[in-house]
Order: sequence, then C-alpha cells, then structure tokens
Amino acid sequence: MIRIAVCDDEKGISDRIRTMISDFFCRKNMETIILQFSSGEELLKYDKTIDILFLDIQMQGLDGMETARKLRKRRFQGFLIFITILKEMVFQSFEVQAYDYLVKPIEKKYFEKTMERLFLSIKNASEANLLIQKGYESRIISLEDIVFCEIIDRKVYLQLASSEVIDFYDRIENLETKLDNRFFRCHRSFLINLRYLKSYKNGTAYMEGGKEIPVSRLRSKEFSNVILQYMKNM
Repeated sequence: MIRIAVCDDEKGISDRIRTMISDFFCRKNMETIILQFSSGEELLKYDKTIDILFLDIQMQGLDGMETARKLRKRRFQGFLIFITILKEMVFQSFEVQAYDYLVKPIEKKYFEKTMERLFLSIKNASEANLLIQKGYESRIISLEDIVFCEIIDRKVYLQLASSEVIDFYDRIENLETKLDNRFFRCHRSFLINLRYLKSYKNGTAYMEGGKEIPVSRLRSKEFSNVILQYMKNM
C-alpha cells in the first residue's frame, strides 16, 4: 500500500491529479491511499508517513517551498514532486531534494512520463526497503536504518539508527526472508545488521549504540565466517 498526498489550494487541479494518480497505479495493480490537502499548514498537521507527495509551490499562506523545507527538517523521506506555474521556481527545488516537477496546466503525457520514472524508482528502492504492515497502516523502512531486530512474544521490534523502535507482529523466519545478506540471525530471537556491529567476543555481539546481543553457541562459528566475508565485501 502506497500512501500518496496531493497538496494544492485549487480543488479542480487537486482532483485532476488524484484521478490521474488513481488511474496510473490501478494499471500497475498497486494499492494506494490518496490524501488531499488544501494548504501547507494542513499538510504539516498530518503525522503519518507519506510515500509520494505532489506539492503546489504557489499557495496562499505557507507556500510549497517553505512547506517542503519544514517536511525535510522533520525527516520526510518520500518522493517529492512539485506542481508549479513558473518553471523558474523549480531551481530552488534542489535544496529540498525534489524528484521532479509538473507545470500547470498538467498535461497527461508529462504526468505519465514522470510517473513511469517514479514507478521504476519505487521498484528499485523496494529492493533495499522493508514494508511494515501494522493494522491498517503501512510504512517503508530502509534496511540501512535497521540496527537489529528482536522478537518477543510473537512481536518484532526494529531498533533503528535514529533510536526509534518500531513494533509489529510477524514471525522472525518470515522477516529473515525479507532482509538481505547484511543481516545475520545470530540467535533465535535476534537478527543484526552487520554494518552496525562494533565487535564480537565470547558469544556477545557489541552493536553501535551500546546494545549487547547474544550469539548462540550453535551459530558462533558461522557468525565468525559471516563477519569475515562481510568485511571482505565492504
């Protein structure tokens, strides 16, 4: 499930973009949630994850550029596509890492071209991301940001580099299949990201941030070999 937001103070344009988004992802057989906001202030009050944001630059009140700056300061990591009537405004978009821009009135052929590129970017990004489903909410987590995973009573806890902890229900065996070779299951309850491993001694993996994780005796020899191989490939 991809969460998409359209922020434009012109309802007609916002509705048209929503329709084009819906049609595009329907053809790709991908489920979406499409949200609409009429101002930067309204958008900034929304506290859930947004994967793709279509943002009008020229809006009354807080304009799109300043809204984007505030979002990036909050660690917004989604794809940002600006909507504008002035191409010149786009030169400011580099500082907020805009993916692309669409000029009003939005022509369908240019919209489709941008979306096809974006679709490929999403597919490529998904290979290095983990999609977390928690109830009706979904969230995309970069594998690079995961320090370790711990399972307690059928619940998985992801410890992120930012110190945030995300919990959701899953089997560790299922989670293991979704991770790449930078992760190693050193214990029946732990999967660690080797990138954050500081040292290993006497059955304990010492991680960045100070966490000490047990390594089972049955996995200790394989763990030593995996560490050596990982270092060779760095």
